[in-house]
Amino acid sequence: MLQAVDMATTGKNATVSAVSIQDVSRVSGLSEPTLRYYEKIGLIGPVPRDESSGHRRYDSRAVETIEALSCLRAAGMSVQDMRAYLRYLDGADAHAAEMRDLFLRNAERVAQEIEQMQVRLRYLQLKADLWAARQDGDTARERQVVQDITSTIADLR
Repeated sequence: MLQAVDMATTGKNATVSAVSIQDVSRVSGLSEPTLRYYEKIGLIGPVPRDESSGHRRYDSRAVETIEALSCLRAAGMSVQDMRAYLRYLDGADAHAAEMRDLFLRNAERVAQEIEQMQVRLRYLQLKADLWAARQDGDTARERQVVQDITSTIADLR
C-alpha cells in the first residue's frame, strides 16, 4: 500500500514513512474532508504535521486504519460501529464474540437493505410492464400487472 502510494507520486519503489492527505485519499477512496472528520471525531488519532508546511503526514499505521475504515464505510457500517471495531481490535482474541456480533448485526442490516431494494426493483419492473401492456393494448395483461402492483405496494412501505 505505502509502496503503491510512493510509486504513484515519485515513481520510486520505496517504503514511505509518511504520506500526504491527497495520497491517502486517493488510495483509500475516502475524501479529504472525510479524513479530516475522522481525525476530528477520533476514529483516527491525531495526524502529525509537516513542520515546514503544516500539512498532515500519515504514517503506515494510520494508513492501515484508514484502509480498514474505508472498507467498513463501504459496507455501510455506522461511525458508532466503526468505533467499536477499532476498540475491539485491541485484544481482538478476547473480543472475538463482540467482533462476530458486530459483523453479524451489520450483515443482517445489509440483508434487510437488499430485501428492500428487491421490492423496489419489483415495483419498478411491474410499472414498466404496466406501461408496456398499455402500449401493446393488452388489457388482460394490464389487469394482471395492476393486481401484482397492488400486492407489491404493501411490501414497498
